[in-house]
Amino acid sequence: MSSDDDRPAPPTTSASIVVLTLARQVETELNAALSPLDLTVSRLGLLGHIAAMPGVSFSDLARMSGITVQSVHAAVKALAGAGLVRDNTARAGSASAIEVTAEGARLMERARAAVADVDERLFGEGADPVQRQVGDTIRAAFS
Repeated sequence: MSSDDDRPAPPTTSASIVVLTLARQVETELNAALSPLDLTVSRLGLLGHIAAMPGVSFSDLARMSGITVQSVHAAVKALAGAGLVRDNTARAGSASAIEVTAEGARLMERARAAVADVDERLFGEGADPVQRQVGDTIRAAFS
């Protein structure tokens, strides 16, 4: 017969692992919701940075997005090709003049609605009570 002292202790819950797991769930849900708009979380983030800071430099976009400057150049080129941003930069090495187009702004509004739907599903009234509490805590911390 074994005693309670022989049983292994339950694993300690790691806040980092819980947040990472939830973040992956959120990213998966957001990407699925944004897919019909031909957007990803990354593309939406880049578009949002450009909208918030017209004329932002490629270097600053890279820092804010956590990607390389070369990747930002490629992403901005793709966004411009889709008619979502306009790159008015005269030549390489000159100051950036990147701005969101009217079409990009319309797409961002549709994306905001998709994000709001995901927020409601994951953190709203009908969501798991723990996830609702997480959502409430995050909104309170950043308001």
